[in-house]
Amino acid sequence: MATCSCPSSVLCLLPSLLLLLQLPPGGSQERFRVFGPPDPIVAELGEDATLPCSLDPVMSAEKMELRWFRSSTFESVFTYQDGQERHEMLMAQYAGRTSLVGEFLRVGKAAVIIHEVQAADNGLYTCFFSNGVFHEQASLELQVAGCCGLCPQVHITGPEEDGVRVVCTASGWFPEPQVQWRQPRGEQFLEFSKVQAQDTEGLFSVEAALVVRDSSAGSVTCSILNPVLGQEKVMAIVIPEPFFPRASPWKPAFLVILPLLLLLLLGAACYTQREHSTQMRELQEQMNLCGAKEKDRQAKEEALTDTEELQAILGQRKAAYLAAWRKAQLYADWRKEKFRAWPVTLDPGFCSHGIVLSHDKKSLTCYHEGIEGGYRVWGIEGITSGRCYWEVEVRSSDRTVWALGVWTKDEENRNGAVSPLKRKWVIGRNHNIFKASTDLPILLPLRRVPHRVGVFLDYDHGDVSFYDMTDGSHIFSFPPESFSGTLFPYFVCHLGDVSLTFCPLEAGPQKPSVPMNNPPSLKEPTVSP
Repeated sequence: MATCSCPSSVLCLLPSLLLLLQLPPGGSQERFRVFGPPDPIVAELGEDATLPCSLDPVMSAEKMELRWFRSSTFESVFTYQDGQERHEMLMAQYAGRTSLVGEFLRVGKAAVIIHEVQAADNGLYTCFFSNGVFHEQASLELQVAGCCGLCPQVHITGPEEDGVRVVCTASGWFPEPQVQWRQPRGEQFLEFSKVQAQDTEGLFSVEAALVVRDSSAGSVTCSILNPVLGQEKVMAIVIPEPFFPRASPWKPAFLVILPLLLLLLLGAACYTQREHSTQMRELQEQMNLCGAKEKDRQAKEEALTDTEELQAILGQRKAAYLAAWRKAQLYADWRKEKFRAWPVTLDPGFCSHGIVLSHDKKSLTCYHEGIEGGYRVWGIEGITSGRCYWEVEVRSSDRTVWALGVWTKDEENRNGAVSPLKRKWVIGRNHNIFKASTDLPILLPLRRVPHRVGVFLDYDHGDVSFYDMTDGSHIFSFPPESFSGTLFPYFVCHLGDVSLTFCPLEAGPQKPSVPMNNPPSLKEPTVSP
């Protein structure tokens, strides 16, 4: 730690006083961060180790709870609480061996000293700061190293295989030392065995064995290195040439003949195995081909049987549905078989400045911020009998209010004003809510927003139903009632930008229609069931 060399003690204390003036009033109740040293702290065995931590921003830590612990908060190394040290929850190995450096608590700096460092003190630590409202912590690492272990001992244990076995032993090292074997020219031996062990104090003992096969080496050197302190101790040994085993003259010949014999045996075995594998593979391919043909035949028979069964079941379900289609609310596509496609043409005579019709009078777009009563538009031809349906594609955002369906109205008023309304069978959207307009509006719990709506009208039986034509699901059906007068396809927009398109349908026979410009006639054709 740097010492102050100011001529006056007051000047030396000036930085600390400036830091104290920056502290918030009433204690440190603001958020803070805790920092530890970025690099590991290195301490030698038997000496003292200091574990420092600091606060950012600078604030007083005198009234805070400070704690240094190992892997969990219950493995406490040191605890400072209520302005004094706490020794109740300390780990046994740290009892009487830790103390606090508290001179700089006013400026948010604290450190714990571990006296007489042991090998078991090596590892990660956590410092914890808490002001009762907030708490933060930081991690720091303590690396313990032995000052120096015993010098390595090297000796020859005797010949082994085609060389000489040399053993190097060393003890009293911490942490685990690194062992290297070198030749006289400095090259390292990469292949050697090593055994290590720890005593009760945690110090390491190592034994490294090397087999020297080059008789010209002359000598080898064993190096023991402390990886933390960088300290190294070496020991060399000279290996006399008589220690190397003498080679037999028959040994080289035997080493040449034996591989040749093994190659011949291996070649014969491979040839026999290959012939056998070829025969077995051909036999297996024939069996697989026969099995595949049989499976294909069975699959075709099963597929034919399943297809016939499915067609029969489908036919039964369709027949049952068509027999009672009025009561069913599913399968919009099957319902089309009982209804005639009704191409709708919009009447431009009822369009106000808020609605724009397309050239073919099949689409419209409504732009406005909402008026009382909304903007309405009807189809040109009315319906007086029979069964018919049409499909409408609607595009709108969440902030829109619109409705569509079937209306009956007074046809005497053709001056462009909104006529008095009689009855309505419509569903619509009010922002994110869908409902049907009855005497009491009914909320429609739809799983998704319908973009293509099918309107099915059975005039003779007083039925109006709505379907989501994207998946054919049923939306709503009005209770059956007796219709009178002429019914018209209808659309109204109360709020927001809405686009509507009457989808093209397959042309059907003559449909029962009544033009909006003429009153209904009793001689007009009707749609037969």
